[in-house]
Amino acid sequence: MTGIRLHAPEPGWAIDADVVVVGSGVAGLTAALRCTAAGLRTVVVTKARLDDGSTRWAQGGIAAALGEGDTPEQHLDDTLVAGAGLCDERAVRTLVTEGPDAVRRLIETGADFDKTSEGEIALTREGGHHRRRIAHAGGDATGAEISRALVEAIRDRGVRTVEHALVLDLLTDAEGRTAGVTLHVMGEGRHDGVGAVHAPAVVLATGGMGQVFSATTNPAVSTGDGVALALRAGAEVSDLEFVQFHPTVLFLGAGAEGQQPLVSEAVRGEGAHLVDADGVRFMLGQHELAELAPRDVVAKAITRRMQEHGTEHMYLDARHFGAEMWERRFPTILAACRTHGIDPVTEPIPVAPAAHYASGGVRTDLRGRTTVPGLYACGEVACTGVHGANRLASNSLLEGLVFAERIVEDIVAAPRAAGAPVPHPAPAVLPLPATDARSRIQRIMTNGAGVLRSEASLREAADALDALHEEAVAGGTDDSKAAEPGVDSWETTNLLCVARVLVAAARRREETRGCHWREDRPDRDDAHWRRHLVVRLAPNRALDVRTTATYDFPHTV
Repeated sequence: MTGIRLHAPEPGWAIDADVVVVGSGVAGLTAALRCTAAGLRTVVVTKARLDDGSTRWAQGGIAAALGEGDTPEQHLDDTLVAGAGLCDERAVRTLVTEGPDAVRRLIETGADFDKTSEGEIALTREGGHHRRRIAHAGGDATGAEISRALVEAIRDRGVRTVEHALVLDLLTDAEGRTAGVTLHVMGEGRHDGVGAVHAPAVVLATGGMGQVFSATTNPAVSTGDGVALALRAGAEVSDLEFVQFHPTVLFLGAGAEGQQPLVSEAVRGEGAHLVDADGVRFMLGQHELAELAPRDVVAKAITRRMQEHGTEHMYLDARHFGAEMWERRFPTILAACRTHGIDPVTEPIPVAPAAHYASGGVRTDLRGRTTVPGLYACGEVACTGVHGANRLASNSLLEGLVFAERIVEDIVAAPRAAGAPVPHPAPAVLPLPATDARSRIQRIMTNGAGVLRSEASLREAADALDALHEEAVAGGTDDSKAAEPGVDSWETTNLLCVARVLVAAARRREETRGCHWREDRPDRDDAHWRRHLVVRLAPNRALDVRTTATYDFPHTV
């Protein structure tokens, strides 16, 4: 344990439970449903409403070997290729072999996927997949349908939920084992202010950290809270330098910030072409799969073409789909484009890469266990070893399903009574950054640690982030007002924490691999860098970064 905590009041109320699940996406709600079915007193804590996480924004679908002629082995091969030599093959094999049945259980829970005229699950292709294995719902509203089904099941089963609650820190007992979490409820429901949920098992399913960049496909709630909590609790995080930038995000202008509309990879899976302003298909000859190459390949190709042409975006051309197909297959994307004055039926869509998915996160084993006893992680917040250096399209929802179920199996197999939470002697309180620090962090990260990185850009980002940290330690500057404890300042503290870790790892990895692109180190270097980077937060708030001896994913226990 680090003894580091957020600067927050002591809890004024408490709930007792067997398991507390933090997050309400596919991973969190699946874990909560399975825990409840096993007779465990389960509490779901979520930052906004139950359906406000990243899951409902997922358009493309969920990947699994469900189609005729497809096999888990083929799914494994595609995942390993996309992961650029850093996937844990045991974790991938677990994903692809247990995935099909996990999807079927999701259907039994109530999720309604699109069907063919013969009544079979309709499957499409996305980047990096050699087979049609992406199940989808509502055309391009897969996440919304999965979220609807799981939220409905949670409510039908009477699972206790605490909405509008930001998780703060992990509680531990006298032996250093998990004893629950502290949280702040934002004036909603039966509780208000800072409280606690006491439980011997905590499942982090808090999603990603896309808000660390200026432009992202992530919702506003994705501020890295789970990774930051785990670091403060002494857990290890791994591979945080591998941030996937989705190649085709609707370009809203150079100054656009916050959540941007995604144009699903499934649009390319159905035959859309990437073109420049002259109508040239520049992905031809770049990769055997052309527009359906893995996301890192496509994002890099778009960025290179933008540099060559001196433009800020490329185009996705799907005019040949026709109005009927757009309205039937991609109604959500069609509506988003038209809202912003673009009609994909009659004109190409302007697109550019934006921060999308964190392939790294809190390091876990195959049962979702972190390096802190009793603390589990699943979904985007976790690093299971499945994604390696670059996530294969539509593996994220499947990973949330499969590893949430494995976590519950572990909790049920070894039930433990809750130990009494004990205060850490003289905890080190993280200083709160200045009130304007959030936008400054986002600009620093976008400029220095975005799609294109170099030692110079990363050093500049590291220095700027360190200056923000030191400024917070000093209590602000003459030009900036010190923040008060509250949701905004706690989120900003979490963003600063994960940004510093991401940049430290990106500086250490002196090669280009997967979605980590170093202009000054353009080649993949297996001899020196087919390794994982593991980061811990030291009690003095310094970052401890180490490189593993091999590419094997290290054990957590």
